[in-house]
Amino acid sequence: MNKAFVREPDATGQLHCPACGSVGTLGHRETWAAFVREGEAGSLAETAFFCPFPRGEVGYFDMFERRVTTAELVRNVWPKDADAPICGCFGLTRQDVEADIEEGGVRRVRALIEKAKSPEAQCRAHSASGQNCTAEVQRYFMKLRGGS
Repeated sequence: MNKAFVREPDATGQLHCPACGSVGTLGHRETWAAFVREGEAGSLAETAFFCPFPRGEVGYFDMFERRVTTAELVRNVWPKDADAPICGCFGLTRQDVEADIEEGGVRRVRALIEKAKSPEAQCRAHSASGQNCTAEVQRYFMKLRGGS
């Protein structure tokens, strides 16, 4: 494809989802190939982006604006599906975070943060974004607690 027709990332190196405009999370083949159905895997460039917008239909997209929808993923992923684990490596769910809030503690969240520091954490292959989930877990916890 002629470079004149390729959508370049903006000045910050970010690429926006062609469907919803959310800033995508950069992922490599190792990450998105673990989530994209085999027949759809050839439709993305080696480097693709995860769309983090919860209500968006796009799971992954690349700089050529090719897309893989959430329906074409092998399993449901957070935040696209609120019932999917927030942590793909260790299976922590929103219900686990909500249970910590109800109990007035952080036992499950703290345990996850410790596990996420270990070699057992394989975020690049088990997280749809390819990123460590601790920031997302903490963000969800603070949202429930009413924090900013």
